[in-house]
Amino acid sequence: MTKKQLNVRVDATTAEIARARAEKEGISMNQYIEKLVQQDMGETGRSFVDAAAQFMKEYEAAFLAEFGEHEAAGHRR
Repeated sequence: MTKKQLNVRVDATTAEIARARAEKEGISMNQYIEKLVQQDMGETGRSFVDAAAQFMKEYEAAFLAEFGEHEAAGHRR
């Protein structure tokens, strides 16, 4: 995968904490930041799925009343 360079500015305390955490995990600062972004993307995806499941739970009866159980299951008449 091609890598892109990012330049970010953070306060000195944040930079120090990030360096220390990366060192503790035995990875480079680049790997640490990449890992944090990937974790954030995963959490966003999980949040979306959780919200969609909650929506379906709340509105399932209305959906079934409007479209019927057969069509709700993905089958067209």
